[in-house]
Amino acid sequence: MTIELNSPLDMHLHLRDKEMLSVVAPLTSHSFAGALIMPNLIPPVDTKEALLAYRDRILDATQGDIFKPYMTLFFRDSYDYDFLKNFGNELTAIKLYPAGITTNSESGVSGFDIKKLAPTLEAMSELGLPLCIHGETNGFVMDREAEFVPIYTKLATAFPKLKIMMEHITTKESVDALDKHENLYATITLHHLLITLDDVAGGMLRPHLFCKPIAKRPIDREALLNVALNAHPKVMFGSDSAPHPKHAKESCGCAAGVFTAPLALAKLTEIFMERSSVANLQKFVSDNAREIYGITPPVKKVVLEDTPMNVPLNYGEVVPMYAGESISWSIKTIEK
Repeated sequence: MTIELNSPLDMHLHLRDKEMLSVVAPLTSHSFAGALIMPNLIPPVDTKEALLAYRDRILDATQGDIFKPYMTLFFRDSYDYDFLKNFGNELTAIKLYPAGITTNSESGVSGFDIKKLAPTLEAMSELGLPLCIHGETNGFVMDREAEFVPIYTKLATAFPKLKIMMEHITTKESVDALDKHENLYATITLHHLLITLDDVAGGMLRPHLFCKPIAKRPIDREALLNVALNAHPKVMFGSDSAPHPKHAKESCGCAAGVFTAPLALAKLTEIFMERSSVANLQKFVSDNAREIYGITPPVKKVVLEDTPMNVPLNYGEVVPMYAGESISWSIKTIEK
C-alpha cells in the first residue's frame, strides 16, 4: 500500500548551526518541501543581516534539495513597523520565548506586560506577521503550559488581527483554547502524539524523550490526537525536532529536545493509518499550514509505503527517537 503527500511542511523546526546544521538540515530537506525555522541560535537571529545569513547557510546545507526555509526572527519589544517592513518576504513569523524557559532563550521576554510588547505586536498586526510563542510559565513543570493559556487569551483579545501560534502544544487546556479565539492556532509535534510523561520517566529515565514542554498525561495526548487526526483547521504539524549531541543528552543536566526529523513522515503515516484517519494526513502536514500562513511551498510529492523503516542508532552525534527500532512505514519515492 502507498500514500502520497504533496509538499509536506514542518512548521516548527530547529536546525542549529555549523556542523550540526550540516548533519540535520538534509534530513528534513530530503522529504519536506519547507519548514519554519526557529531563531534561537547563539546569538539569536534578531536582525535582517543575521536572518539572511542564516537562510543562506541553511540553503547551502540542504545540498540542492527542493526546500524552502521559512525564516523567523527572535522577538524583541524594540521592533517597529519600518524595521519589520524592511524584511519584505524574507520574514515569515516572529518567535517569542519567555526568558530562560527553553534552549537558548535567556534573552527572551521577562514578564508579559502587554503595554511594553504592544509596539512590536501592533506592527506585526499591520504587516500580517504571525506571532509564534513557546507558551510556558516558570511554574511547576506539569502546569506551565496550562498556566500560560490566560496569557494567550489576553494577547488574542488585545490584538485581534494578530495570528498567534501556540507552539508545540501538549495539554487539553491548549486544545480547548483553539476554538475560543478566532486568531489562535497551534502546532503539534510527532512525539507529543506518541508519549506521555510515563514514557520519559516512569521507568528508567529516557533522556532522548526529554523535551520542553515536557510530555503530559494520557488525557492530554488524547486531546492532541483528536484534533490532529481530525485535521482541525487551526492545527498543523510542527516537529519541534531539536537535535543535541549524544553527550549533551546522556548527561547530568540533560538537554531538552527530541530529534524526529528523519522519521517524522513515516511515523505520522503509521499513526494516521492505525487510527483510520489517513485521509486527513495531507491537511495536517501541509494544507492547514498553507492556509494559516498564506504560503505556497515548492512542489514535492512524497510517496510512502507500508515497508518497515529501520531507524539508525545515530545521525552523526545525534540520537533519533526510535533509534535502533523498526517502524512500519517508510518513504518509497520523492518526486520534485
